[in-house]
Amino acid sequence: MLEDTSFAIHPDKDKQTNAQAYQDIGRVLEYKKTDSNYYFICENGNVMIRFFTSSIVRVIMNPFEKPKLDLSKAVISIPNQVCVEAEKEKESILLTTDQLRLTIMTAPFRVKVTDKNNVVLLEEEKYGMGHKVSGEIVAHKKMYQTDHYYGFGEKSGFLDKRGEKYTMWNTDVYAPHNPETDPLYESIPYFMTLRDGRAHGIFFDNTFRTVFDMRSFSDTYAFMAEDGQLDYYIMAGPTPKDVLSQYTHLTGRMPLPPKWALGYHQSRYSYGSEAEVRELAEEFVERDIPVDVIHLDIHYMDGYRVFTFDKEKFPNPKQMITDLREMGIRIVPIVDPGVKKDSEYQTYQEGIRGGHFCRYIEGETYFGDVWPGTSAFPDFTDEKVRKWWGNKHAFYTDIGIEGVWNDMNEPAVFNETKTMDTAVIHRNDGKPATHRELHNVYGLLMGKATYEGMKEQLHGKRPFLLTRAGYAGIQRYGSVWTGDNRSFWEHLQMSLPMCMNLGLSGVPFTGPDVGGFAHDTNADLLVRWMQVGAFTPYFRNHSAIGTHYQEPWQFGQKYEAIMKKYIQMRYQWMPQLYTLFYQASMTGAPIMRPLLMEFPDDEKTYNLNDQFMIGDNVIIAPILAPSVTDRAVYLPAGEWVDFSDGTVYDGKRTHLIHAELKELPIFVKKGTALMQTKWISNTDKAPENVCMDVYAGTNEEKYIMNFYDDDGETFAYNDGRYLQLKLEVVSKKDAVSITVLNKAGDFKPAYSTIEVRVHGLAEDQKTVINGEDVRDKAMIDLVN
Repeated sequence: MLEDTSFAIHPDKDKQTNAQAYQDIGRVLEYKKTDSNYYFICENGNVMIRFFTSSIVRVIMNPFEKPKLDLSKAVISIPNQVCVEAEKEKESILLTTDQLRLTIMTAPFRVKVTDKNNVVLLEEEKYGMGHKVSGEIVAHKKMYQTDHYYGFGEKSGFLDKRGEKYTMWNTDVYAPHNPETDPLYESIPYFMTLRDGRAHGIFFDNTFRTVFDMRSFSDTYAFMAEDGQLDYYIMAGPTPKDVLSQYTHLTGRMPLPPKWALGYHQSRYSYGSEAEVRELAEEFVERDIPVDVIHLDIHYMDGYRVFTFDKEKFPNPKQMITDLREMGIRIVPIVDPGVKKDSEYQTYQEGIRGGHFCRYIEGETYFGDVWPGTSAFPDFTDEKVRKWWGNKHAFYTDIGIEGVWNDMNEPAVFNETKTMDTAVIHRNDGKPATHRELHNVYGLLMGKATYEGMKEQLHGKRPFLLTRAGYAGIQRYGSVWTGDNRSFWEHLQMSLPMCMNLGLSGVPFTGPDVGGFAHDTNADLLVRWMQVGAFTPYFRNHSAIGTHYQEPWQFGQKYEAIMKKYIQMRYQWMPQLYTLFYQASMTGAPIMRPLLMEFPDDEKTYNLNDQFMIGDNVIIAPILAPSVTDRAVYLPAGEWVDFSDGTVYDGKRTHLIHAELKELPIFVKKGTALMQTKWISNTDKAPENVCMDVYAGTNEEKYIMNFYDDDGETFAYNDGRYLQLKLEVVSKKDAVSITVLNKAGDFKPAYSTIEVRVHGLAEDQKTVINGEDVRDKAMIDLVN
């Protein structure tokens, strides 16, 4: 016992006992405006307020010094010139834009934020901002009875996060994920509040271990970090789409991926030889099952050394990649950050000689145990190191590889803490900081190095990056999968809200390991998961060593036929999906959406975990349990058409829907439209025809559809080589009218017309295209 030693008379004993004592920021002692910043000196801290746009405001509290404005690894936008009216009253200061109003009470400092209609977004009452002697910083906000919380990046559990408490600390978790497994691989310290149909957002830009507590108090919630500044952004909304647009304005949006990355990916830990990979590819082609990508897990390497191939198992990788490309298949290899300690290994030699690895303050290289054994880790916080690592990927791009899979980049280390020693000092581009501070951005910066290096080497082609770990802004570089799940029905169920919340956190290109990674899958589970996977943004089947193989034919012809149908359906929907990916790259809106995003006034959508939307007009309602063939489906306002048989269902109601194993319930909103194509073959995925499927309404429905296409491979769209159509669909009792409102871009696709197919046309309705009554074949001419 310490009390039995000289610690009993330690002079700092009382300080250590009181280390957790909370200090409120206290009264405002001085207020001044400097440039566009509003600066408050308080009794126990300093606050800076800065408007980024009229609807986004940044609040920074530093307990000990002037707030620092240049620490962010996530925010890439710069503040606009915003018209702000500042008014000083006796006990408050008002800061007003045309979208936001901040009321700062001065005794003590408290912030109240309302929108332009004076609707309260955030409010501080008894508790506001403060810190502890230990360095922890915390903010409290009022919680309203009708608050619902979404986002928080990659978190298990249900869609609505009210009543939960989450930690942001990137962590390798192989143990079975369940609703209380926290933290996971990604740290995105951002969430959206939906209250009475109106949304606003908070992004807490602190890279230390952070916590969001929506559980401990009945009338307040809190967010805190173990050190650093209280640096957060408030986004006014007022719709969920507005909040996402505002958040991704700050942290960036997904680059438009290559079309092949949107296809079906087949993976396993591991396909262990060139012969096995070739045999796998041939099976897909012979069975006419689409596949765009085969992944290579760690066994392709020489002793798990990155930037190598095992020469015995993969004697000619370049020829293999060339041959598979002729079959319409690409190879995506895994690349981990751990570099094997081996004095005869070139990458290790370069890293040591160049000073590229993470080190302690005394100068010693940090070593940790991962797949190759004792390994060093590149310091991705340093621009020189990022450039070196990016250049190393020429090893892959020179032999025809266009995509890479980053794993173990939390970074994961095989020790009790699961990660790097937090005492490691990162160079941080000239501002040294500990791993304790920068742990959560390690994966983000590895992604940046990888993506930018490959982009330079591919000479105009779009790279693809898949990453396990990341921080806010990871969408700028990579797609994200949800890590080491299991072949459990519960994990299929959990994957839907996980992916939806990732989408609401600015990461639209996401998906789980279809079929489950660990454990043995079974035929029914794999079929049901494949049906879901066909509509998740990222579609990869992946399984672990020692488990049942999960290729579509592994359980016999009956199940293969069903899975083949839905993998082919993925490609039939590609024009629609690609348009949604384009929209995500422009606005941040996810491809896979919770229903609340389109129907924020409908409370029944607020915690709807087992359905999702594709875009704004399609609902997917999969079966998520064994032996189930009937399920309840909630359809919001409007009329909804069963995609498979044309049955029409009323909205604002719950329906019992029958779906045998071969069936996936899909519903399209009446009065809207989709773009589809036909599956041709694995070697010829570029559509030679595109069809516009219109679902006729009769109640004056009006729908705007923006269709987008380009070459799907290069960045030529930045120079105007794209096709964009703005289409209007109007359904009246006597006619369904389709009008091209605008056409833009110089891209000329393989198809010169778009066939129009109208579903559910009443006997007395006619089809009108661009003002002309169409009685025979309905077409939209792209040439004239």
